[in-house]
Amino acid sequence: MNYKVFCLFAIALIVGSSISVNGQNGPSDDECSFEATLRQNCGDPGITQEQCTERNCCYNANDPYAAWCFYPRKVDECEF
Repeated sequence: MNYKVFCLFAIALIVGSSISVNGQNGPSDDECSFEATLRQNCGDPGITQEQCTERNCCYNANDPYAAWCFYPRKVDECEF
């Protein structure tokens, strides 16, 4: 492998992993937008939005009867 390509690849991996570690790469809007009845709880009752996003989970408190902190769905999943 060409040395320059290898260095660019290594830098990209380092930058990508540091973003994930710092919690800046949370779930996308697509991963958090789905039926409230399908949400799977990702936190204890009373969890704050900050605590939820630190877990890389979605937070939406608009529906008082659904989980506010919930696991994101996979974007590549099919919806029927």
